[in-house]
Formats: sequence, structure tokens, C-alpha cells
Amino acid sequence: MAIFRRKLYQQCFLFFVLFIPLSGVLCFSELSFIIEPSDITVIPKDPVVLDCVAHGQPPIVIRWLRNGVRLAESERLQFLSNGSLYIPEVRGDGEGSDGGFYQCLSQNKYGAILSQRSRLIIANISPFVVQPVLLEVTEGSVARFTCQVTSNPPATITWELDQSTLPLETDRITVLPNGAIQIQNVQLEDAGKYRCVATNIGNRVKSREATLSVINPGSGPKPRQRPRIIAGPQNMTASLHYTVVLECVATGNPRPIISWSRADSKPIDVFNARVLGSGNLVISDVKPQHSGVYLCRATTPRTRNYTIAAANLTVLEPPSLVERPESQTRPRAGTARFMCQAQGVPPPRITWLKNGEEVHLNGRIKMYNSKLVITQITTEDDAIYQCVAENDQGSVLSLARLTVVMSEDRPSVPRNIHAETISSSAILLAWERPIYNADKVIAYSVHYMKAEGLNNEEYQAVIGNDTTSYIIDDLEPSWNYSFYMVAYMPMGASRMSDRVCQHTLEDVPLRTPELRLTSHSPTDIQVLWQPLPTKLSRGHIWAYRLSYRTAADATVLSVELVENDTQYLLGDLRPDTVYLLRIAAATRVGWCEPSSWTSHRTPKTSSIKVPPAPLLQQLEPLNCTSILVRWQPSPGPVVVQGYRLCYHEEGQPEQPSIQLQPEDTEYTISGLDPRRKYQVKLLALSLVGDGYQADQTLSTPGCVSVRDHPVAQPPAPDHVNAVANSSSAVYLRWSRPAFASRKVVSYTARCTPVGLMNASGVRYIQTTNQTVVIQGLEPNTRYELVVRLHADQLSSPWSSVVHQRTLPAAPSHPPEGVRVSLIEDGTALVSWREPEENNLAVTHYTILYASQRAWLAGHWQTLQREGSNTVVLLERLEPGNVYLVKISASNLVGDGPFSTTVELALGPGPRHRGKSPRHSDSGSSSDTTVFSDGLYHMDQKSMTGIMVGVCITLACIAICALILINKGRSRKSSICKIMDVVNGERPHGPRAGLALANEHQADNIEALMPVMAQHFIDAKGGCNLVISRTGPVNGSKRGKRWQFFKRERRNTNTSQAENRVCLYEAGKTMLCYEDKVDSPPLQPSSLQILFGSLGGLQSSVGSSQGSSSGTTETSEGSHETGDSGHYSNEEMSNESEIE
Repeated sequence: MAIFRRKLYQQCFLFFVLFIPLSGVLCFSELSFIIEPSDITVIPKDPVVLDCVAHGQPPIVIRWLRNGVRLAESERLQFLSNGSLYIPEVRGDGEGSDGGFYQCLSQNKYGAILSQRSRLIIANISPFVVQPVLLEVTEGSVARFTCQVTSNPPATITWELDQSTLPLETDRITVLPNGAIQIQNVQLEDAGKYRCVATNIGNRVKSREATLSVINPGSGPKPRQRPRIIAGPQNMTASLHYTVVLECVATGNPRPIISWSRADSKPIDVFNARVLGSGNLVISDVKPQHSGVYLCRATTPRTRNYTIAAANLTVLEPPSLVERPESQTRPRAGTARFMCQAQGVPPPRITWLKNGEEVHLNGRIKMYNSKLVITQITTEDDAIYQCVAENDQGSVLSLARLTVVMSEDRPSVPRNIHAETISSSAILLAWERPIYNADKVIAYSVHYMKAEGLNNEEYQAVIGNDTTSYIIDDLEPSWNYSFYMVAYMPMGASRMSDRVCQHTLEDVPLRTPELRLTSHSPTDIQVLWQPLPTKLSRGHIWAYRLSYRTAADATVLSVELVENDTQYLLGDLRPDTVYLLRIAAATRVGWCEPSSWTSHRTPKTSSIKVPPAPLLQQLEPLNCTSILVRWQPSPGPVVVQGYRLCYHEEGQPEQPSIQLQPEDTEYTISGLDPRRKYQVKLLALSLVGDGYQADQTLSTPGCVSVRDHPVAQPPAPDHVNAVANSSSAVYLRWSRPAFASRKVVSYTARCTPVGLMNASGVRYIQTTNQTVVIQGLEPNTRYELVVRLHADQLSSPWSSVVHQRTLPAAPSHPPEGVRVSLIEDGTALVSWREPEENNLAVTHYTILYASQRAWLAGHWQTLQREGSNTVVLLERLEPGNVYLVKISASNLVGDGPFSTTVELALGPGPRHRGKSPRHSDSGSSSDTTVFSDGLYHMDQKSMTGIMVGVCITLACIAICALILINKGRSRKSSICKIMDVVNGERPHGPRAGLALANEHQADNIEALMPVMAQHFIDAKGGCNLVISRTGPVNGSKRGKRWQFFKRERRNTNTSQAENRVCLYEAGKTMLCYEDKVDSPPLQPSSLQILFGSLGGLQSSVGSSQGSSSGTTETSEGSHETGDSGHYSNEEMSNESEIE
């Protein structure tokens, strides 16, 4: 019983500790600024407001300082209720000027903080510091004027010629922002009086006039001049994000070329830099990386003559903190160290503030460089410390809290708090236990609120001491939240921890925009809508989808619009037709549920002028049961006799119309139901007929209960479960939560592929059941599924997310890029790519191929390859056939479809390896393409190439033939003498002795000559002679086919001085020749006669061709031979015997 009482006492004590002192412990928060004053420029005597809004435990007192001196409230300086400073009439320059640096000081019981420094600038402009001076230049040269003025804000410079404003930039004239004007290639008409005009928001001043005189240089060529820079760049100092102009003007003959570079060889920023005029470098939005030395180089074209001018650009940068101080909890007599480091150009100066005032350094409080060290801490050191970094470009502050632990009964703050986003409505917060008294902590409280905006409500959650993490799951999507924690002991609570900020993810929009519909003609509908507020958009809206159809047709047409569109004109519609329209909005996460259909009737086509649609303004809900309708009459020639107003709840019949007077411009509709969507229609009436109609929809808000709290939304469905039915369907079921509702409950299921980047893939299914089958999904894909409930026009949050993967499916597409290449005779290479879908890995490929004859008979040959292979060889293909090839992919589930059949035609004969392979593919074309008829069709280029090749070949053959014939004729006239055969008679004449003396050579010749058949015709055309067993037979026709090649004819008349010499005996084959009288005597060597005759026969193969008739018997053992001009080893032996 004692243990039970102790536990009960502890629980009661914890309740009193955590929930009774809410106003003093749980609701406080550290001081911080929501809005700080910023630099502002005003015109004298104008009003100005310097904003300053602080957040923390009230009461918060805000004071103002100007140039470090506290301001007192007066008629000229008024402090607003939110802390801002209002000056009704700003005083200009002078002793009582309001210009200067302003800061606000916020203070509550925990300390004070000082805001950043803001500058109030009084617009002014001074007289010209630099005036333009008169100038005299030669025609065709360069003229330049300059002026300078001091102005706040910076003045805009323009130039006038003879009191007429010049353009800022032309082909020859360039006006620079720094006040200079450049005139290139000066003409005589440029002469005149120039003056500079400076303008800002406060005033406008003009300079003195300066005369430009242009001198005619006269005729004749101009002498060459080296380049000379007459106005080079100047060293400049520019603030961050300002625009800088580096001027460079050069003269010379010919005109020099100007180029820019950096001395450190770094590239010039091409995105922010441009050349203005003939060579001025303009750098916009300067950043620290633009600092450096810039070189202007003027070079004479096509020479190495150049001149260089340099200038240094320094970009000033406001302070930014590199290391911020952290809040600390230290015991009394301890040591605290605050770190603070900042960077900027020029380097910022760092100071420390304590409760808004500068820290007084002493022996106990010291500052080492930028570090603040406090030793021997006392209770007076418990304060808010600020690190202030300042330079000429601005200031930045960061605060940290020093909490002094007065007693061991109070813990230090939770440490190392960090947040991590889980979803669009949940953030995980984790921390480490306090350093001091961690074992005595009995609970933690988590405090969170929206980080942006004013008057945000702070929420809190109390958790036990047995955890160091907590999920906050009631957040709004796409918001930045701020968190801090407090640790509790029985005797008290710790200080608040450091704040951390985290952003929730986007979600689909909560609802769609309200539509306004108007027709300007019988064939169009103007659709307008307002952007969704942040609370409803739940993220950045990136697209709208407008759908429409006629009431009689179910075909829906849709138009997707970009994020910035708030209106769309539907054209080419049918007159006098009821159209139904709805809209949906999308964030990066997905599309919201589309709105209900809104009806609109297009006007009738009529030649009578009727009133246009009234200008219906945005409907305004007065409360949860009333709507205020405002409109304005549309201008037009038709007199309006009144208005007709109709309204009805979506899905309900229209209420009786309301007749209004022509002078009415507003009407209040009351007696409506809360949280309902209503459609309001308004049209003008006239004597000629009803005017065009304007439509608009609006949802009434929910009524506030007696306790001034909105009606609670229903809980989300629970026990959500998903099961994959097939490769394209998922079965989803859930349970209805326990809550009371008098009306029908409906549900919306949302299905989103995991990792989706395109919001169009999100699907919504509405049902009144607690189960639904979602079909049309992708195979083997993981989906995210959630369900929400709708009741009494209220929607629950989305349920907890469940994930389910659809079952895998067989490939639905064939392999791509099937290609067949004939690489050698009878062998083809087939290649392909895997199917485009990738829901399951391919296990193997099936290759079917057959010749056309086998294909007609239904016979295919089959090959299979593993899924990692995408090539295969087809071997033993028969020449002269056309082969068909197709491929399919398979996985563990099944086989996919076959690809398109690819044909390959093989040639009728063998192919050489050296030739290029023949290709055939399903997705590409080449010069030679295989068509469905199995043949190769040549294109024009291929045919031209083949014809040129054939012509070249024929020409080569003809040239070779001519060369051979010419050589044969020359050899015939000197060596190969025509042989005569005398039938059984000895030769007569002067040469008879030679024949008798060489009888034994004739025998040798017979032995050496090959044995011929019954008769032999020299078909190669050597001698026109037919030789048989009985002797030679002369052809009757003598070389008639080749006479057109002969250059001289032989006279066969015996009166010519030549004799026929025959070495012939009956039954022997003799080699005969003929010789002219003047020719030298025949040499007695039969070997020379044999080789000479054989050579003559070989050489004169094409000179003549004889023919004869008659048959003879072939001697025994004889065989046919051809005269090839070569001899065998047997002939060589005979030769030696002859010698």
C-alpha cells in the first residue's frame, strides 16, 4: 500500500508541476524578432513606417534608437501597438533631419535584444561635381563627355543634344551608367551643345552645356596610328549585387579592337558580363568572385601593336556569420565561452551586447579576438547575449542565452536538438539529455509553432523521461516550423533549449480553386479562378487541369495549364448548350481531387444585341450560412431592366430565381448550410431578351461551436491493408473509424507510385465501400496507398501509408532494334536490344528463323540465349534463299511477344571474305535494303557506283587488248614467219639448200612438237594454218575478223621478192615461216626456230583466225593441247640433245 501511495503521489505531483504553472513555464519562449527594420529611402515630407515585430512571453516592451540614442515618443515619432515606428512627415536634410541609423530594442522579463541596424535615407541630389567641357574633334574620330553627381538613391543619367534627349545606346552613341557618353565615328551632324541630366525619386538636375565641334580632316588617306586608350578603366569599389561599368575607349588607324581579360587569368563571368558600346565592360549583379584586376587591351587589327590599361574592382560584402554563438547553461562560479566569427568586405567589426547594451569588459569578462569569455559566473550574468558584426555594408546579429543554474534541483537544457522531416505532416524531433541533473528529469515538453507569419499560435506536447525522440504529426504541409524543448524536475524546469527549424513536405492540395464562368460570345466560356491560399495549396502549385464536357455527352476534354495561369478561354463551343466544367490543382506530390462539375449554358446565336454578362466579383462568405454577391454592370448599348440571380447547392436542384432591380449591385444570400459548395448564377435582363450569364462557385465555411472552436474533423480510416491481385491490380481494404455521423460516409483512395516525379501518375478512386480494387497499374511497381474519409462535408486526414508492389508480368514488348548481318557465306549475325520495359529481368531470348520455303510450310528453327546475351550466330544458311528472323524475350513469369520479322537475302553463289557483310535490320535503313520480296533494291547512289565501276573495267580490258595486239603484230613481222606446207615436194628456189641441209633439225622439231589430233586449228590466231596428217591446209578466209587492226596488208603475189621455206615431210608436223628476200638468212638452230615460232604463236594469238573443213584420223596416243608459250622439262632435255 505504501508503494501504491508513493506512485499516486508522484503522478499527482507531476500533474501539478507540468500543467498548473503553464503561464509561467510552458508558455514562455525566448525573445526573437519576427520582423526587423530594413533600409528605406523616402522623399522629404512623406510618411514612413519602420517595422519591428518581436516574439516572446508578454509583456514585451519595444523601444527605438537612432544613431545609438534612445528616442522618445512624440507627435513626430509615434510607436505603434505592434512595436513599429511611424513618422508622419519625414524631415529632410538639415539640423532636424530624420535620416540616420535606426534600431529597435525588444525587452521582457528574460532579457533584451537589439535588432539589426537599418538606414533611413532621405532622397536628395547634389549639384554636379563634374561638368561636361567643350570638345573639338576630327570627323571620324571619338568624342567623349562625362559628368558626375552625388545622389541618394543613385541617379539615372541621360544626355541631351541641343535640349533633345539622346537614346542610351545606338550604333555610334553609348551612354554609360557612370555618367559618360561616347560617340564613335563622329559625324558633322553630331556637332552641337551637350548637357547631362541626373534624375532620382527626389529631384532632377541638369549640368552646364558643352559644345562639340567637328572638324573636317580634308581629303587624302589618313596616316596609320598606333592604338591609344583615351579613357581607360578606373579602380572601383562596388556593393554586392550592384552594376559596375569598366570604361575603355581607344583611338588609332585602323580602328583598334578592344578585348578584356583578368590579370589572374581567370575567365570573365559570361553570364553577368557584357560589352556595352565599342568596348565597355558591364558587370551586373556583382559578387565577391568578380573582384580582381581587369585588363583592357586595344590592338591594331592583324598586327601585334597593342596598348593595355588595368583597373582593380573590389566588391564590398555585408557581414555574414560563419560561426554563431550557442546558448549555454552553466552553474554558478563556472565559465562560459561564446564563439562568434564573421566574414565580409571590408572585414566586419565584432562587438558583444548583453540585453541590448554593450558588454562592459572587466577582469572577469574578457574578449579574445571575437570570443567572449565569462569567468566566475554570477546570477547577474544570466542574460541574452548578442554578437554584432558590422561594416559599411550593414550589420548582422546572433543571440545566445546564458542560463545560470542556481540550484541542483533544476536541470540544464536538453542538448543537440535536431529535427528530421518524415512526411507532409510529421517531423521527428530528437535530443540529448541535459548535462546537469539528467537522472532527475521527470518529463520534457516540446514547443512548436510556425516560423513564418505573425501572431502564430504556439503548441506544446508533454512526454515522459524514458525517450529522447518524439514525432509531431499534426503539422500542416509545406510549412516551416520552429521547435524548442524544456526539461522538468519536481522542483522546477530548465531554460528553453536552442531553437531548431524544419520544413514539412508538400502534399496534394486540400481542395480546388473556385471557378468563375462568363461567356463573351455564343461559342466561348471564359474560366477564371483565384490562386489557392497557402493553407489550401499545401505546397507550390505547379499545374492546373481544366476538364469540360457537354451535359449530353460523356466525352471529357482536358487542358493542363501552368502554375501562373488564373484564367482560360474555351473556344469553338456550341451555342445554347449546357457545359459542365471542373478543375484540379497539383503540387509536385500529385493532383488533388477534382472539383464537382459546374454547369454553364452558352448563349444562343442571335442577331439581336443582348446585355453582356455582369462583372461578377469574388463571392464573399459573411458567415457559415450567408454569402455576399457583388457585381458591376457591363458597359454596352443595351439598357438593363434588371437582374436575375440563381443559386443552388452542388448536386441539388436550383432554387427559385431572384429578381433584382437594375440599380442593385449586391445581394446577400442567407439560410445556407455550412460547409457546402454553392453555385451562383447572375444575368442581366432587357427588353430584347436575357443577357449572357456569369457563374461562380463558393464553399461556405464551418460554423464555430459554443466553445469558439471549429468543428472537429472526422478521424482517418484505420486498419488499412493492401494485397496485390495481379500485375496490374491491388486490392485495398480498411475499417471505418468510430465516430457519429448522420449522413452517408464516402472514401477517397489515393494511389501513387513510389519515387514518382510526374504528378499525373497519381490516381484517386472514390467509393462508399470499405474495399476497392485499383486497376490499370504498372507491373512489378511499388505503390503508396492512403485512404481518407468524407462525412458531413468534412474530410479526415489521410490514413497511415501502406506500400504494396504489384506482381511481375511477362514482357509486353518485343526486343528492340533487331538486326541481321551476313558476315560470311552461310553465316549471319543477329543482334538486338532488350525490351524498353524494365519491370523484371529477362531470363532468356527465343530466336526463330526459317527460309521462305520453310516458313510457308510452317517450319521454324529455334535458338535460345540467356538474358545477358543480345547477339547470336545463324550458321549453315543455304545460298540463294531469303531467311526470316524474329525474336521474343522471356522472364520468370512468361514469354513476351515476338518482334517484327526481319528478312535477309543470300546470294546465289559463294562470297569472298574480303567483301563487306550484308545487313538487315528492323529499325534502320542503309544503302542496300532488304525488302519483303527478299531482294536487294539499290538506290541511285549504289547504281551509279556500279555503272562507273563496270565502265572502268571495260575500258581497262580494251586497252590491254590493244596493247597485246600491237605487240603481236610487231613480233610476227620479225620472228614468226608463216609456214607453208608443200604436199610431198621438196622446196625449190634459192632456199632449197637450207631445207636439205637441215633435215635432221626437222626430225628434231617433229620430236619436240606436241602430237596433234586429226586436225588442229590455231584458235588463238597465230598462223592462218590448218595442219593435218596429210599436210597443212590453208584457210580460205584469211584474217577477215581482225583486219581493221592491221596497219599494212601482206601482198601474197609471188611476184613479190619472198620465198616460202617449208621444213615438212609427209605425216609430220612442221613449223613453217615465211621470209622476205631482204631478211637475213634463217639460223640453222632448230631450238631458235622452235622458240621463235612458239613465241610468235603466243604473241600473235589475236591477229587472225582460220577455218577449214575436212576430217582426219588422230594418230595413236595423241592428245589435244593448248599453246601456252611455256615448255616442260622434257623440252629442255631435247634442247640439250639438239645442241
